[in-house]
Order: sequence, then structure tokens, then C-alpha cells
Amino acid sequence: MIRNLMTGCAAAALLVSTPALADNHEASGPALTAPEIQFERWTLDNGLQIIAIPDSSTGTVTTSMWYEVGSKLDPEGRSGFAHLFEHILSRKTRNMPYNMIYGLTADVGGTRNASNSPDRTNYYETVPAEYLEAMLWTHRERMAFPVIDQEVFDKERDVVKEELRQRVLAPPYGRFQRFVLPESAYDISPYRRPGIGSIEDLDSATLDDARAFYQAYYGPDTATLIVAGNFEMDALRSLVDDYFADIPRRADPVDVSIDFEAPERTEPRVVNATAPNVPLPLVGTVWKLPSIDHPDAPALEVMDAIMARGDNSRMHEALVRTGKAVQAVHFADLSEEGGMLAQFAVTNPTADAEEVAAILIAERQRMRDEPVTEAELAEAKSELIASSLRRRETARGRAFELGEALVQTGDPAAADRRLAAIAAVTVGDVQRVARTYYNENARTDITYTAGEDDPSKYANPVPMPTFRSLPDATGEPLSVAPDGQREPVPGPGERPEVASAQIVEATLDNGIEIVAAQTGDVPIATMTVLVPGGSISDPREKAGLAQMAAQIAEQGAGGMSAAEIARKLESLGASFNATAGSKGSFFSLTAPTANIAEAGEVLAAIMTAAEYPQAEFERERKRAVDALAITLKDPGGLAGLVARPVLYGDSPYGTIPGGTPESLASLTREDLIAHRETWWRPERTQVIVSGGIAPEDAIALTENLLGDWQVETPAPADIADPTGTGEPVRTVVINLPDAGQAAVYAGMRAPSRTDEDYHPLEIANAILGGGSSGRLFEEVRTKRSISYGAGSGLGTDILIASAQTQNSTADEVVQVFLDEFDRLGDEPISDDLLSKRRLYLSGGYSRALETSSGFNSIVANLLLDGLEPADAARYADNLAAVTPAQADAVAAEYVGSEKATIIVVGNASEFLDDLKAIRPDVEVIEAGEIDFSRTDLMQQGG
Repeated sequence: MIRNLMTGCAAAALLVSTPALADNHEASGPALTAPEIQFERWTLDNGLQIIAIPDSSTGTVTTSMWYEVGSKLDPEGRSGFAHLFEHILSRKTRNMPYNMIYGLTADVGGTRNASNSPDRTNYYETVPAEYLEAMLWTHRERMAFPVIDQEVFDKERDVVKEELRQRVLAPPYGRFQRFVLPESAYDISPYRRPGIGSIEDLDSATLDDARAFYQAYYGPDTATLIVAGNFEMDALRSLVDDYFADIPRRADPVDVSIDFEAPERTEPRVVNATAPNVPLPLVGTVWKLPSIDHPDAPALEVMDAIMARGDNSRMHEALVRTGKAVQAVHFADLSEEGGMLAQFAVTNPTADAEEVAAILIAERQRMRDEPVTEAELAEAKSELIASSLRRRETARGRAFELGEALVQTGDPAAADRRLAAIAAVTVGDVQRVARTYYNENARTDITYTAGEDDPSKYANPVPMPTFRSLPDATGEPLSVAPDGQREPVPGPGERPEVASAQIVEATLDNGIEIVAAQTGDVPIATMTVLVPGGSISDPREKAGLAQMAAQIAEQGAGGMSAAEIARKLESLGASFNATAGSKGSFFSLTAPTANIAEAGEVLAAIMTAAEYPQAEFERERKRAVDALAITLKDPGGLAGLVARPVLYGDSPYGTIPGGTPESLASLTREDLIAHRETWWRPERTQVIVSGGIAPEDAIALTENLLGDWQVETPAPADIADPTGTGEPVRTVVINLPDAGQAAVYAGMRAPSRTDEDYHPLEIANAILGGGSSGRLFEEVRTKRSISYGAGSGLGTDILIASAQTQNSTADEVVQVFLDEFDRLGDEPISDDLLSKRRLYLSGGYSRALETSSGFNSIVANLLLDGLEPADAARYADNLAAVTPAQADAVAAEYVGSEKATIIVVGNASEFLDDLKAIRPDVEVIEAGEIDFSRTDLMQQGG
């Protein structure tokens, strides 16, 4: 809902690279359209709706069950209950013991999750297509035979409280998003209560509340099953009848509709909210909006896009480009029962907050008083329709578009009608909705600054209404059937034959290497340009150089200004992103295939002639410094920064990619130009093109765009020994007294991607921390409920495990990590476990390859690691070659408690003594005194 609010862990979190061309440049390219989503829909006698979206081009199938049960139905005194129940329903059924659902998906190469919003809850899986019946069986189990007992209730309530701490209390702007905004936007609407709830309401909830919630709301008559992917329609209809037709409707149903009439506000209101970890002040305004099916909704979406979508938006132009704000946000959040219109800015610390507030007022007054231009209107429509195209690239994405349309309007076809309505919006429509909804007498002005956490400061003066209570639960809870008495899970069906995308390679005369593949038929394509010179090329005192050179290259190139670039790309429905990884820099352009050539001209100008105008450089450098200030207040973000110098020491990888306050201050425009001229050169450039474009067309496109590129200066030498030889084991605590949680990192040395030990360790790591079936997740979340999640992954020559937890349980998470490291090295890995983890890894890989952006990302990283593009197709075979003995050996060699460096960021007073009992040699550093340029992190004289 809230776009681009700063919660990230890199200094570049605010540098949103959504490009944009010229004050006098009219909209370019043909008007965009998105292919309609083809589907079949029917309803069973018990009320269950089914939507089927067949797609024979994929090897997967997505099953999703959508219930018309969202947080707006939370009972009185039980805010967050629909979200809590979303957690509960996935855990146990009559025939599925606790969390068996994780294994049923991950162990066959699939993935699963669930989500909750004010209007609905959904449960979804994407698995190889032959497991369709097994997934339908799980949905039957969860709908008809859930086990809602004290164990499930207590564990999941604790997990949700950890999620609240991680997503709301720990990030600097978490309270603003989840608490302040809804409290300010709504009066008597149930949307006023935070969907994630409160610690107090969660603590007061009971098991009987959960059982009553299920009996009141969950049944086939409130549900829609959406199946998308590779299946036979007749077979699906038969399976649906077998598994769902006999499930009865709710016995004592409670109406899922909401009946209230919100009074119009007639006087403005002012809210001055504070929170303990807010680095930069925020100012803004919020209003109420009508429901998503209101005739004004399309025009509101277009107005919102003109105001804030992309770097050519009015908010960006007035506030970010002028240096008055670090970030400017505007959104029209439309839901079934109403919505909110919000406009706010995070101010530059040197700017005057009142001046920023005055600019916000002036921009909405301009929208009310002056018609938008035809070019602005066309650009906004292109952006919105192109965004939908990107979502529709996969069957799963199409399922979600239909699902959201269904639960919010009652009609899945509303997804296509929305796009048609957006295309029909006029200049007059935009001005009309601006005059209607920017009502100065109905506004609530908000400031959000550093201070104590005091909800009374932002409490709505309208009394909170009393919400519905539910009938008491009846009967007794079900229990899991004993071993030997459980219904077996259906086995796999026949695997469909699906052709893999053919990879075509070519080399241009100037040395550019091209990798092209047509990965789908949706008319959208992605072009990624990969050049060397990532953060490892930065001198330590110039940390952040490669990142800034990449991220602000769009601020002026080939004679085009930043505004001209932004306008050009956005008018074409194109999105552009640039970032520097450790080994190289990525420049990625996604655009409708009809416009990819014209958008590619802008990409080519950025690559070959980025100018870094002085004013833009100064502004963006300041934004990077301000973004870093936000990261330094976030325990997870700060831990990620600290890990670099601690785990890699003085080697090039020890340089922090986003820079430090000191290194960013030292950068000059000339540094960026020198970096581009040194590292961006055709003979070291690789281009990847995929999506709905034929390989021969992709090669011709690249030739036209970059075939004439030449650089005369000599190529730089390769960077020697980038990761170093390994650092001593340490235990580092960063004391962040106001931290809402503690972040725990643990790192160990690992082999490189090209080492023969890599794939065996990759499988061993999947056992340790691969998703929700990994041991770390099982021990930290499932068994102890002390974190929202925990996992591990392989970086460059490093294995890192991480989790966030309450400050008071940081030491417990550390101990679990250390114990599991030793277990992995000591306990033999069975053939069965190895096989399951192979499928888990290869399944995630193949799902990523289905989208143009996923394909490009995978291939780009293979190239950076010195591997061939064809390795993308060989991945499953490489994993299949790993034996249990090999996995055992590498686990013993690389993983163990004695090998692990531990980093904990949080309020040290709550865990330090207990941590010292585990690791006596603890180094404690105050968060405000870190020197990131030094391996010991200590300021000189500190």
C-alpha cells in the first residue's frame, strides 16, 4: 500500500531508479493494452466458487484458496485476529500433523504461503504440475478438518507478536505505516484497526475465540478456489467434485458483509505522532476515499500515478528533485469498504518541515486548479497498464489479479474492466476527482518525529466503534489422527512435458556478449546490461562509488536531463533499475515489447554517456546519506552493514556497497565519471534479453542499441583476492538501545561458486536454513516461536544465517544457531533428505526462470561468477550429482559453532550477560560510534 517507505537495509534504499524524457516531449509509443485473462468459472452447490486459468507453457500449477475473511471482520477487542487465524489454519488438520504442509510443498520443489488483508485471506501454493491433486487435498483438509488446539493457538500467537515487532516496532517508520495512518484515515470503519493487531489484543485472545472465528466465517460458501497453470480442465473439474462437493456450508454462518456509513469530516485535524527510532521527520496529509468499485476509482488511480509514480511524477519533481525531501509518497489505497488517500514526505534534515508541508499543499492545489496535460495522462495510463502486464507474466500472477478483483468487487472480470476504465480516463476526470477528494476540510495533517511511543498523541477523537461479537464455538476441537489412521496424501500424477526456453548466445564486433531467450508469450521483455566494477572495485575510503555511479546514471545522459529520461521511459510503460552488486553493476530495463526498442535507446544513452550533472549528483549523494541514517536505526539493516567488514575484513568484499557517511561525503562527480570510463566498456559487457521477444529480435535490438559503442582507454586489471583468506571468529554486539528487536547474524567461510564443494554445501545449507522446511526455521519459529522466521544462505565465499527476535531472546537464537551448525556437521544426511532438498532448490530456480526478470537475474549472476548461461538449464543436474557423503563432508568442513562469527544488533542490556555465558569474548560497540572503514569497527581513540 505504501510505496517506497524507507525500511531497507542499504544506503541506496531511497534511490528509487524508476526512470523517466523532456518538458516539451510528448508521450511516446502506442497506447498500451494488456491481453485479457482467459478463465473458466463455476460454483458448487455448497457455494464454493472455482476459477480455472489453464496455461500449458508452464511446468507448475498454483492452487490458491481465497476466503472473504479479512481484518475488517476482526471481533470486538480482537484486532489482528483474521491475520492470526491465517497463521493458525495452515498448521494442523485431521490428517496433517503440525506444519506438514511445508514438507508437502517444499519437498517436491514447490513453495507455499498465505496472506491477509482487510478484505480477504488467501492460502496458496505453486508446485510442479503433477502435484495438483495433492494440493487440492491439502485445501480440503484445511477447509473441512482443521485442528485448532491450544498448541497451535499459543505458538502462532507468539509468532505473530514477533512479526509485529519485526515489521512495526523495529523499522523506523513501522508504527507510522501500521498504526498512525489507519488511525488517522478512518473514523468508524473497521479499517481503522491495524490489521496486524496489537500486543495487548493478541495477549487477551483465547483458543475459544479462534474456534468461534473459524465456525463463523470459514467454509465453502465464503471461499473461491483459483487454479492456474498446467492441467486438463476435465480432470480439474473431476478433482474439485471429489474433494470439495461434500463439504457442507457453514452451520451457523455470520454475514461477511459490513454495514456502516462513515460520516463526512467537516473540519481538518492535526496529528503529531512520535516514535523512538525515527531519524528524519515526516509530514503529510490523509483523507478518506470511496470503495474500489466506485466510478471514481480509475481516475483516482490515474491521478495517483501522475502525482507519484516514477521519477517524472509531480511529487518527485517538486520535493525530491529540489532536495527538499528525501522521499515523497502519494497513494490512493482503494478497498472494498472504502480507502485512504495519503500524501506525505520524509524531509531532508536540512529542509524546513513547514516549507515541505507548503509544497505538498501547493501540489494538490495545482492538481485541483489546473488540468493535467495529455502527456501526463498518457504516461500514467502506460505505467499502470505496464505494471499489470508484468504481473500477468506468469499463471500465478494472473491468478492473483483475478483473486484480488473477485474479493474486492465480487467479479474476477473486474481485473480486465479496471484496465479498460483506466484507458478511458480523461483530463476532466482527473481534475474532478482531485477537486472532490482533496477536501481541505476533510483532511488530517500528520507529523511523525523522534520521541516516545505514545499512541495518545495520534488517537482519533472519534470514539472507536464497538465491533461485532461472534457466537460461541460449539463442539470439541478436532485432533490429529494417530499414526496409521491418517488418510494418505495423493501421489503425483503424470508430469507434463514442457519445453525449456532455448538460450541463444552471440557476440558483437565490439565484444559485447549477448544471451537471449524467449521465456514467455506475454508482450513484455527485460533487457539487462551487466558490466564489471561492483563494490569490490571501490577504494575503501570511497565506499559506495560503484553503487552511486550505477544508481544515478539516469540523472542525465546523452544530452537528456533526468526529467527527460524519466518522462521518456515512463511514457513508454518502461521501468528501469540500476544497482551495483559486489562483482559488477546491473542495468535492467523492462518494457512492453512494442516499446522495448524506443526505451532501449534511453538505456543505451545511460550506459554509454552518463553525465552525472553536478546538481543531481549533490542531491542524490545527500539522499544516500539520509537513507543510511534510516538504515542505522534498523537492527536488521545495521547488522547487514556490520557483517561486511566483520566477515571479509580488509579485503575488497569488506567494503560496504552503499557506502558510509564519511565515504559518501568524499565522493565527487569526477569519481563517478572515472568509474564509468574505467569499468563500463563493451568488451567486458554482457547483455541478457528475455520475455516475450524472439532471440533473433533480441540480438538485432542489442546490435542496434550498443553495436557502435567503443571505449578507447585500456581495460582495468582483474581484482585480486576479492574475498580475502578469512577472518578470525568473533562475537560482536552493536548496542542500539531503542531497537524494537534484536537482529542476529552468524557467518562462516564457504567455497566459491565455481568450487566443487559449492553444490554439496548448497544442499547442506538448504537442510540448515532453506525456507520454512529448514532446521533453523523449525527450531526458532516452529518449536520456540521466538522469531517470525530464520534461515541461511550462501553468499560469496560466506554462509550466513539470520533472524530477528525480541531483545530478551537474542541469546537463545544464538544458541540455537550454534547447536544447529554442529548438528549439520555431525549428523549424517540421508538419501531421502538429500532428495527433498534437491527438489526444494531446483523448484525455486525453475520458478524464477519463468519470468523475464527472474531469468535475467539468474543468468547475470552466473556470468558474474564465471559460469556459462547454459548452467541455468543444468542446475538440477548439478544438484542431482551430489551424494549424501559429499554433503556430509562439506558440512563438516565448513559449518560448525567454532567456525561461526556472531553479530547481534539490539538493546544489549536485555541480552548481553546471557550471551557472554555462551560466548565470553564479546566485543560491545555502541551503534553511534561505529567506524565502518575499520575491521574492528572501533573509532580511533574509541
